[in-house]
Amino acid sequence: MRRYLVVANQTLAGRHLIEEIRRRMGEGPCRFHIVVPATPPHEHMTWTEGEARAIAQDRLDQALFELRDLGAEVTGEVGAERPLDAILDAARRLEFDEIILSTLPAGVSRWLRNDLPHRAERLSGIPLTHLVAETEELL
Repeated sequence: MRRYLVVANQTLAGRHLIEEIRRRMGEGPCRFHIVVPATPPHEHMTWTEGEARAIAQDRLDQALFELRDLGAEVTGEVGAERPLDAILDAARRLEFDEIILSTLPAGVSRWLRNDLPHRAERLSGIPLTHLVAETEELL
């Protein structure tokens, strides 16, 4: 059974990610573990850690509901504020065959500005597939 670590925050409900998960399910038995980093909400000038975690938890709860409704075997957690830390924390505790990382498009993605896809793959030693949300999904 293939085990996937899915990492996303604002793009977690995107159709690009749902379709990728469906595709993986069609390839054979698999299990998904979602990590939603508790990154600060960029639309607020000030925020608290509790607010960031609550937003991440809401996104996670919705994604778990939707993916289970599709028939996916899925678990999840809210991770550390820094996405790289959240990925490495999960990779230390659980075994994965691949990371599926979903980001905002270049130009607006802080994760891409910090080179998260390359850094996560290099530091975790786990192959990584990077998905980018389409602009219209964000409207």
